[in-house]
Amino acid sequence: MRNHTPVTEFLLMGLPHTNGLENVLFVVFLAFYSLTLLGNLLILLAILTSSSLHTPMYFFLGNLSVFDIFFPSVSSPKMMLSLVGPSRTISYQGCACQLFFYHFLGCTECFLFTVMGYDRFAAICHPLRYTVIMNRRACAVMTLGTWLGSCVHASVLTFLIFKLPYCGPNEVDSFFCDIPVVLPLACADTSLAQLVSFTSVGVVALMCFLLILASYTRIVISVLKISSSEGRRRAFSTCSAHLTSILLYYGPVILIYLRPASSPWLDSVVPVFNNIVTPSLNPLIYTLRNKDVKLALRKALIQGLQTCKG
Repeated sequence: MRNHTPVTEFLLMGLPHTNGLENVLFVVFLAFYSLTLLGNLLILLAILTSSSLHTPMYFFLGNLSVFDIFFPSVSSPKMMLSLVGPSRTISYQGCACQLFFYHFLGCTECFLFTVMGYDRFAAICHPLRYTVIMNRRACAVMTLGTWLGSCVHASVLTFLIFKLPYCGPNEVDSFFCDIPVVLPLACADTSLAQLVSFTSVGVVALMCFLLILASYTRIVISVLKISSSEGRRRAFSTCSAHLTSILLYYGPVILIYLRPASSPWLDSVVPVFNNIVTPSLNPLIYTLRNKDVKLALRKALIQGLQTCKG
C-alpha cells in the first residue's frame, strides 16, 4: 500500500451512450431541475402563507418539499456542468459529501413517508383524537427524530466507505458518488463495508415499508367500515397522493440497492429517474388532486401580484 498514491479526486464518467446528446440532455435535465425547485417553492409558499394549511399533514408535506429541493441539488448541478463543460472531476472530499447528503436526504424521505403514513392513520382511524395524537410537540419530535436519525445513518455509511484506502483507479461509473460505484474502487477488503451498507439501507427501507404497510392496513379496514361510498372515496383520496409518492420512492430503491443482479441499463436510468424526475413529480402529485393547496397557492400568488402592483 505504501507504493500507491492516494486518490485526491475522482472522475465522474457520467451517463453511458450519450455521446452527441449532451446539449439535449442538459436542456431536459435543467427543465426538470427548474420545475422541481419552482414546484416545491410554491408548495412551501402556499403552506407558509395559508393558516388553513397549518396542520400536521401539511407540516410534513412542507418538510417533504424542503427535501425535494435539496435532494436533486446533491447531484444535478454537477451532472449538468459535466454535460456541457470539459471537466468531470470531483474532489475526494466532494465525493464524500455527495455520498453523505445523498443518503442523509434519502433516509429522511423514507422516514418522512413513514411519519406521513402514521399521520393519515391517526386522521382516519382516530379522527376525534387526531389533534391530541398529532399535537405540535409530537410533530416536532417526529420531525427532529427523522432528520437526526437520517444524519446518523448517513454518517455511519460515509465513514465506512471513506475510511478505506483509494489508490486508483479513480473512475466512478456514474454521474455522482454513491456506494455501489465508489466502493469497488477501494484498494482494500470491502466485505465489511458492503455488508453494513447493504444491511443498513435494507433494514431502514424494510422497517419503514412495514410501518407504512401497517398504517395503511388499519386505514383500509377503517375505511371499509364506512357505510357511504362518498365517505370511503374522500378517505381514500386523502391517501392517494401519499401512496403514489411511496411507490415512486421504493421502486428505485429496490432496483438500485436490493436487486440480486447488476444491469448496466438500470444502473444508469434508475438513478436519473430517482434523482431528477421523481422530485419534480411530487409537487404535481400533491397539488393536482389537492383543492386546499391549489386554493392557498392561488391566494398567495394573487396577494403577491397585488403587492408588486402596489
